[in-house]
Amino acid sequence: MRTWYSAGEFSLTSSSDQTFHRRLAVLSEIFPPVKGGSGKWLYEIYRRFPNDTVRFVVGEHEDATNFDAHNASLDLHRMPIHLVDWGTFKPRSCWRYVKRLFAVRRCTQEIGIDEVHAARVLPEGWIAYLMRKLFNLPFVVYVHGEDVSTATWSREHKFMVQRVLNNAKMIVANSQNTARVLERDYGVECQLLYPGVDTGYYIPSAPDIRVRSRLGWGDRPTILTVGRLQRRKGHDNMIRALQRLKQEFPNVLYAICGKGEEEQNLLELTQSLKLEEHVLFMGETSDQDLLCAYQQSTVFALPNREVDRDFEGFGMVLVEAQSCARPVLAGDSGGTRETMVVGKTGLIVDCTDVGRIADAVSELLSDPGRCVAMGEHGRKHVVSRFDWELLASQSAQLFLGENRTR
Repeated sequence: MRTWYSAGEFSLTSSSDQTFHRRLAVLSEIFPPVKGGSGKWLYEIYRRFPNDTVRFVVGEHEDATNFDAHNASLDLHRMPIHLVDWGTFKPRSCWRYVKRLFAVRRCTQEIGIDEVHAARVLPEGWIAYLMRKLFNLPFVVYVHGEDVSTATWSREHKFMVQRVLNNAKMIVANSQNTARVLERDYGVECQLLYPGVDTGYYIPSAPDIRVRSRLGWGDRPTILTVGRLQRRKGHDNMIRALQRLKQEFPNVLYAICGKGEEEQNLLELTQSLKLEEHVLFMGETSDQDLLCAYQQSTVFALPNREVDRDFEGFGMVLVEAQSCARPVLAGDSGGTRETMVVGKTGLIVDCTDVGRIADAVSELLSDPGRCVAMGEHGRKHVVSRFDWELLASQSAQLFLGENRTR
């Protein structure tokens, strides 16, 4: 397999035969102001590339006007990319792909794009694959882990994913775990690039009772989870672990930031266990409140596990929490281990086991000094390996043959 490069280890020497002024089209349905996801990763990386290098071809969003105005310096084009059905075998689905294909083609052809960078294998990677076949335009595709593993449940989707991967100029994996899945299930090589964080924004802050009160936490020891409410995230087992934790820490609070398909199930679980006083569903929070939540939490937890081949590819929220000097806990599944220095900045446990979750959280809540030390180590770890400026510079070397960004 091709060498995997991670943050802090990447190097590429420019050579005289490399093209230094290439133009790239970044194709992503999900893009800010949508929070999180593949689009945030691509936005943070490619907006730091030299001027006139990148055209963003991205999905529409009802709240995009202010964001686009704030990013007027970017070559940013929005169009309908969303597809309800990612398959292509049905005539209607095929026609929808064709319409998006030619819309993207028009947007890229007018300025002479040299290469398409697709945010995901499906649906963006399939559009890039069709452009490669019809117009001989090379493409790079990003893979996040769960996207290719869950595709194996569908013969149609696996067929499409395999074609995309086999025809890509380069496959970018977000973790070594994702790279292993690609090799195991699809027999392809990849390049490793980690997602990152703005370490100038996600900064530590001293405990502040006024901020904690505004969040609804007061002075309670608070476990925080941020992310979409999905089964793989493990909110349910953390709620179950509270049954034991509240015996040892009667005032403990579990704060959940995010929305998703599991919300009703989690609400019902909380009620059935009579834990309403110990679980706070915060929903979608503002950027400022989310930052404050990271900063003021006692422990950050992502109790993830694999569910029906769906796993956490990396875990950017763990990096954001460590950037805010918070001790972290995550499940021994997917790429979460790669976000931390296990034992020094955070803990990895089997989060299919409620007892082990409770033991790990209790271990941290019982030792404030250790939490402080883990937070300090976590901050240093993230600044040295996952800062966006560093990762953008590495990406520019890889994609442009340059050592500089804007």
